[in-house]
Amino acid sequence: MKQVASYLAMPIFVVDPEGNLVYFNEPAEDILHLRYDETDLLPMSEWARIFTPSDEHGEPLDPEDLPLVAALQEHRPAHRAMWIKGLDGTDRHISLTAFPLVGQHDRDLGAVAIFWEDHE
Repeated sequence: MKQVASYLAMPIFVVDPEGNLVYFNEPAEDILHLRYDETDLLPMSEWARIFTPSDEHGEPLDPEDLPLVAALQEHRPAHRAMWIKGLDGTDRHISLTAFPLVGQHDRDLGAVAIFWEDHE
């Protein structure tokens, strides 16, 4: 998945079965204001809060309300529009689609999220 993500122009996150953020591509760096090669492994408890996700009314989202968490924990695809605050302090409206990564013999490989910044 990392190799595919590295060739694509849309921002992509990849998490392992425990929810650790193990990869994000260069387009994601621009939105998150964070460089992959300067980032340590980020556990779900950190990445689910670090970007301050909120709904359309500005209310904070709980981690379980995030599509990537649903894909990982419930093993189902999920989609949502939301606001995040990049590490540069900029609020960004994004649409995010996440899906579980399932290997041969139903092996849980983690999940992936693809997101788009909505320029309103």
